[in-house]
Amino acid sequence: MVIHIKAFGICKDWLGGREIALEFEGATVQQLRSALIQRYPLMRQLPSLLIAVNREYADDQTTLTATDEVALIPPVSGG
Repeated sequence: MVIHIKAFGICKDWLGGREIALEFEGATVQQLRSALIQRYPLMRQLPSLLIAVNREYADDQTTLTATDEVALIPPVSGG
């Protein structure tokens, strides 16, 4: 399946754009996370990366479908 991903913060730079389509053979957020690290090794630097599915934070066991809206949200800091 093809997953459409919106990337924020540093993820946008590492993935080469704000939105990408990723050919993906898995079914869960954990498998997506692994596929992203394999394709974009710099993603390994973000162990606390949050992934949202359909505008809600998702845990690693969340099942994905091709129609889901997925967002990568790196840690943020500020004052």
